[in-house]
Amino acid sequence: MHVKLSYRILSLGLRVGLGIAMCAGVANAQQNPKTPSQEEMYCSAVYTDQAPSRDAYIISGEDSRFKLSFHPGDLVYINQGGAQGVKVGDAFEVIRPVHDLMPNKWFKWQLQLDKAMGTRYADIGILRVVNVQGKTSTTEIKRSCDMVQRGDIILPLKERVTPEFRDAKFDIFAPPSGKKTAMIVVGMGYTQTAGAGTTVFVNLGSAQGVQVGNYFRVFRYQGSHSESLYQLKNTAYQVYGFGGTPAVYTWDNLPRQVMGEGIVLRTGPNSSTVLLTTAREEIFTGDYVELE
Repeated sequence: MHVKLSYRILSLGLRVGLGIAMCAGVANAQQNPKTPSQEEMYCSAVYTDQAPSRDAYIISGEDSRFKLSFHPGDLVYINQGGAQGVKVGDAFEVIRPVHDLMPNKWFKWQLQLDKAMGTRYADIGILRVVNVQGKTSTTEIKRSCDMVQRGDIILPLKERVTPEFRDAKFDIFAPPSGKKTAMIVVGMGYTQTAGAGTTVFVNLGSAQGVQVGNYFRVFRYQGSHSESLYQLKNTAYQVYGFGGTPAVYTWDNLPRQVMGEGIVLRTGPNSSTVLLTTAREEIFTGDYVELE
């Protein structure tokens, strides 16, 4: 009897201990991340008017008689070898200039702002050198953000500074910061809408003092007619049959609507790549941002 009771107590203790350990593990797993993920950092893009060198590029890859593109685990050939100082184990990032194949102006100044930011260079993947020849090398695709293609530009891989998310409560009534303002020009996939966890591009960059890890606050003025989303005229203060006010209220004499905020992942001279961390509702290109 005594042995059975001791066994039951021991079994109960083990179960309780295991349950506590599992709950602690789940709690740790559910904690909010402290930094952007490696995919968010190395599968982004940046606008720049300073074109990178096109001297190094992907030539082709294995099974090139039928393969049109290449993916993680595939072996691809680059036009850099021992003569250029390449060594086994070297890593390269793959980038490609991209543009909107179906341009559609969402707000009044969008095309002009996009052009002013420069050319967008998308992250395509990361290569690791596995064999070196005289003027070429064989590399393995270690990470792929998109299909790797012949002619894609390669650059020596540089570690990117990964910023930390701040621990501060989002304030929907935040007053203007008084710092530089800009606009959300376009989304990552040339989308016109965005939300928390998505990446957008704004027309302020390193030339204007923006740094990786800075935060942008997203806001919107009431009664604006600069976007192509259909709006009834004068809804800011009156709509026929649904009430009105005796005075006219326009965007410049109504409170602004604070929509969300985001952290800067990368900067170009006149642009920033911003990961939206908070969004109260759908955010549109053409919404304003300010440095916090």
